[in-house]
Amino acid sequence: MAFFPFSKRKDFFSPDEQNRIVNAIREAEQQTSGEIRVYTESRCRFVDPLDRAAELFWGLKMDHTKDRNGVLVYVAMKDHQFAILADQGIHEKVGQAFWEQEVAIMKSHFLSAHPAEAIEAVVTDVGKALKTHFPYDRSTDKNELPDDMVFGK
Repeated sequence: MAFFPFSKRKDFFSPDEQNRIVNAIREAEQQTSGEIRVYTESRCRFVDPLDRAAELFWGLKMDHTKDRNGVLVYVAMKDHQFAILADQGIHEKVGQAFWEQEVAIMKSHFLSAHPAEAIEAVVTDVGKALKTHFPYDRSTDKNELPDDMVFGK
């Protein structure tokens, strides 16, 4: 038993997998004014994953983007629970079916024991949707939120 169990929280992914996910976020955001964050934690007990994602979305101030086009990809690793929460601007453009499809993609990758690939695929798809509706404009765009992954307990 570890004295500091929280120190293992980043061990869900190897350094290479973490880099691949962060690079997927950066590549997606280079083509859009939208913002993508990935939050992972061990468990999502006693709470619906979408409710947990909403709590984190507001806690990470993802609703503060100029065009209301932030997207949070939430994963509870050990419970294999997932949610994608999008701000009003992008949600109105792509609709609920798009997000449900992306969660299904994550679930299929997790069933094949490929969580990093699941997150990369979803980040890429979300980036394409953001690019379609919120294309990058060099003169006005700025990176409003950090690109790094966020790790909970």
